[in-house]
Amino acid sequence: MPEIEIRRLCENDIAAVVELEKEAFGKEAWSENDFLETLKLDYAYYVVACKKELIIGSSGLRNLCGEADITNVVVSPKMRKKGVAEFMLQELMKHAAENLGVQSFTLEVRSKNIPAINLYEKLGFVTEGVRKNFYTEPADDALIMWKR
Repeated sequence: MPEIEIRRLCENDIAAVVELEKEAFGKEAWSENDFLETLKLDYAYYVVACKKELIIGSSGLRNLCGEADITNVVVSPKMRKKGVAEFMLQELMKHAAENLGVQSFTLEVRSKNIPAINLYEKLGFVTEGVRKNFYTEPADDALIMWKR
């Protein structure tokens, strides 16, 4: 996606990312402080997707001994279904594999979020477990997916 730039999240990006999260996740969105604390972690790597310097998406991972937990996958509603999440996740995982020694990836997704599940399966993830009643507002189970 030549018009989309994927770069590392920096402190100046946090306000825009928090707004994207609030729009997508409501009360489950991370706060500015959550992101500020995450930036301090040496095992965390978070990115933003930008189009003409406007932040349109974000995601990140925490690398735990070569296994990465992918979190906070969010794309602006206006930019959904255009390949942004796929491109962002491909770049995130490529960087993690090549530079951070990550060998496998995991994530959790709402069981009713069919578009996200389809994307993750397209990227090679498979469902290996379920966390009952993991999400609230609305209540939903979480599928635990892995790419090994």
